[in-house]
Amino acid sequence: MIFHASIPADDPERVAGVIAELWCGRHVPFPPFPGSWMALAFDARGSEIEVTPRRLHQIPGNLEVETREVAEASPYGATHLAIASPLTAEQILEIGRREGWLVRQCRRGEPGEMGFDLIELWLENAFLVEVLTPEMQGQYLDFMTGTPARRMFGLELAA
Repeated sequence: MIFHASIPADDPERVAGVIAELWCGRHVPFPPFPGSWMALAFDARGSEIEVTPRRLHQIPGNLEVETREVAEASPYGATHLAIASPLTAEQILEIGRREGWLVRQCRRGEPGEMGFDLIELWLENAFLVEVLTPEMQGQYLDFMTGTPARRMFGLELAA
């Protein structure tokens, strides 16, 4: 289970604010890393996402993680998150439209196969967060904890 994650952004305060809104939580400055903010869900797991300036990279230090600012950083990467939200699909889509970010409802899974719906919200039009409403969360769990995921990933157990 993931308790927290860290993601890059050009405007960490704005991005943390939107994530907090999706969770019906709060966003506050994250003092260990200059210019960083965190979105807090205030759920039973202590879910939290740290949003750091895109040019601030975390590197291994002598005793613990250190930060280093790089001259130029790509707005894209291989990392993305899937998060739960208590909001409706329309509320999530409206947040994305309000921010001027790419937002769209999608389906994961092969046509004709069991799958799940989600909403792609591209924070700052650069970082993908897959947002799942309560109904979508049920679809996701049915898919990922059952035979469909095993079949998709070649892990189907012999009878």
